[in-house]
Amino acid sequence: MTIYCGIDWAEGHHDVALADDSGKLVAKLRIDDTLAGYQLLLELLAEHGDSEVSPIPVAIETGRGLLVAFLRQGKRQVYALNPLSVARYRDRLSVSRKKSDPGDALVLANILRTDADTHRPMPNDSELAQSVAVLARAQQDATWNRQQLANQLRSLLRDYYPAALEAVAVWQNGLCRPETRAILAVVPTPGKAVTTNRKRLCTALKRAGRVRGIEAEAERWMEILQRPQARHPKLVEDALGKQMLGLLRQVDAACRSVDELSDATEEAFRQHPDAEVMLSFPGLGAQIGARILAEIGDDRSRFDDARGLKAYAGAAPITRASGKYHYVGRRRIKNNRLHDAGFLWAFSALTASGGANAHYRRRRARGDFHPAALRNLFNRMLGQLHHCLQTRTLFDETAAFPMPLLAAA
Repeated sequence: MTIYCGIDWAEGHHDVALADDSGKLVAKLRIDDTLAGYQLLLELLAEHGDSEVSPIPVAIETGRGLLVAFLRQGKRQVYALNPLSVARYRDRLSVSRKKSDPGDALVLANILRTDADTHRPMPNDSELAQSVAVLARAQQDATWNRQQLANQLRSLLRDYYPAALEAVAVWQNGLCRPETRAILAVVPTPGKAVTTNRKRLCTALKRAGRVRGIEAEAERWMEILQRPQARHPKLVEDALGKQMLGLLRQVDAACRSVDELSDATEEAFRQHPDAEVMLSFPGLGAQIGARILAEIGDDRSRFDDARGLKAYAGAAPITRASGKYHYVGRRRIKNNRLHDAGFLWAFSALTASGGANAHYRRRRARGDFHPAALRNLFNRMLGQLHHCLQTRTLFDETAAFPMPLLAAA
């Protein structure tokens, strides 16, 4: 008799249900989120035939956490099912829309019993690949958080200190530069800017790490900040300056977090065997390469072919056809992190690869808008990446983008 396990997880406890070949409940258990609770789960599985040779498969609605890491030890197959799919299965069993945690655990076990072949177990990625995934996703989250704080700082400066925004306009993402943060800490208000001198600004620039052009940069800031401008009353301006300094400290912490996570991500990524192949692709640096490796992993059996990887990334189009209705468009259900990294990769490849740029121009000439042309380029390069990773070969420009014979001649 084959046994299937379903776990309905929660913050403080987890409900476990075991089902047999007929779908009947064999055993159920509620465990807490501790090592002792995990041991009780293993004992329950062992009582019903679980072993290292033939472990009982487990279905759960999450792919992260200590419980999942504990279950993935050994050869056990763990299925991380989408909660929306589980809700549809629940409606198949009851029309009254009743719901309970033990009942959901039994639903999960029965999903494996009836439709295990339509779901994929979690990939068997290496420990190094999993660490790269943790660091790359943390770095991406920190970057998004830094940009959110920078937008708040920009909005505040626009309300009372527009000269500071004019001074940083020459730099891309200028509010996150160390020179900007150091100068704003010295002159947080227009009143302080009027009374400052060139020496204080030079000292702030040196503290920020600037080595060249310090005098000229300080003079440029002085000329902009000391222009006549509309101002708030003094008490209001000082209060806004204190608010800005509090927000500036958050931006400083966010920038340091991004830098530290970027260094850690690049160091871990370059240690991975796939890094050499991925870095051979045009426009694919260490940071974007780490993000892509974090989402596709290094389990070569995860995707049957390149089409599965393209669909997972949202690069391949999707077709909806019914009767006379026929629509081909972009995918909306996809791995958003991989999709975002792919757009950055394709955009960088335009200047790093002549073949990629020519492919992009051909798509634009056919009528594609910029996002659609980039998505098509990402789709093509993702297929090439899948091939190179499978065969352990480096990127070849002439093989990836063969030129017409006439142009070659």
